[in-house]
Amino acid sequence: MHGEALSLRIRTLIRSLPRTGITLSELVHRVGNDGLLILAALLTLVFLIPISIPGVSTVFGAAILLIGMARLLRRELWIPERIAHKTIATRKLRPMLRKALPLLHRLERVSRPNRIAWLVANGPAERMNNASLILGAVLLMMPFGLIPFSNTFPAVALLFFAIGLLQRDGVCVLLGYVANVLTIAYFALLIGGGGLALREMVGRVIA
Repeated sequence: MHGEALSLRIRTLIRSLPRTGITLSELVHRVGNDGLLILAALLTLVFLIPISIPGVSTVFGAAILLIGMARLLRRELWIPERIAHKTIATRKLRPMLRKALPLLHRLERVSRPNRIAWLVANGPAERMNNASLILGAVLLMMPFGLIPFSNTFPAVALLFFAIGLLQRDGVCVLLGYVANVLTIAYFALLIGGGGLALREMVGRVIA
């Protein structure tokens, strides 16, 4: 699959999904350690459409978190057995991935290698990018799954990071940073709004 566009690689993975279901360990085996960013991009796609599979954000977010840690520490990917062997039904997963692929294809078409090259250079920038990938995964795992866009915003950030790092496109990486900041601001708004609502409710009960 070397040299193929990211969308084509992921389309090939989707077509090759087993009929019943697939585990994270099987997905890792299919892409290999050299394809961890491809796997990260694949795992974000299910959050780009308004249909969700309960519990997926925690499992997929944890997997992306471990991918970021593996990249940051320059080690092979390790996945805890409980997460590695959790099966996701193909009949639910494949349609969601296929619906999200056109968006990936559009993002990929506007990506260009070697833009803002210092942002995708080795060294401090690389470590900062991998740390930001980890941050995006943590945000994806936050317990706001039933609230609109709470999974979409961090997934968009992670997808920008994956595309940017794969294609060495600093503009996409920069957009990943922007999406992370917007996600944090959105979550802060949710938490602040929830706190105000709770205080108002307590005030009415006391009164």
